[in-house]
Amino acid sequence: MPPPFAAGLDVWSTGNGTPGSDTYAATGLGVYVPGDADFGGCMETLKSQSNQQLRYMGETTILPGCYLQVTARVKCLAGAFPTVRIAGFPANSAGAQVAGLPTQGPAVVLDTYGEVVEVRAIIGTGNRTGVDMVWNGAIYGHIGLDLTGPNGGLVRVDDIEIVDITEVFLRDMLAQVDVRDYGARGDGITNDAPAFNAADSAAN
Repeated sequence: MPPPFAAGLDVWSTGNGTPGSDTYAATGLGVYVPGDADFGGCMETLKSQSNQQLRYMGETTILPGCYLQVTARVKCLAGAFPTVRIAGFPANSAGAQVAGLPTQGPAVVLDTYGEVVEVRAIIGTGNRTGVDMVWNGAIYGHIGLDLTGPNGGLVRVDDIEIVDITEVFLRDMLAQVDVRDYGARGDGITNDAPAFNAADSAAN
């Protein structure tokens, strides 16, 4: 779980979240608001970039067979209405982005001033129904959200939540593994042998 914005904006990147990227504290693009009526403490930003990123710089671990739900509550107070979506940077052991993996969840347009809108996305290693970002091959991610669309909107963001919802996909928590959780696609094209080998190893 990322820390609340009350702990400081110096761990929230305006870029992809990797070490050395600019933060909302350093750039002045965000301020902490302690007394919002809907959120309590939250971050306020004026959208000024075509794709304004907000990424937690901590490393959220991605484990085979694990599914994470990312939730953000946002509202627009004034100016142009932006579009918001959960987004992230899937990283390998060297800290580089894993090529070919999706980095964005479903987008929602804010269209009413002061209305709280919740955006969600599920990140996991298996190509299962309901998973928005299949991150097979990533070992951690820098997770947050994107603000896209027109500039000039004054936006507040509540603390971002990341919750393990693996039980939704493995309801009985049986002593089994699923090759889909290790990257098997079953599309007749992809070589699924590495996924089967990894699943076999995990099952011992």
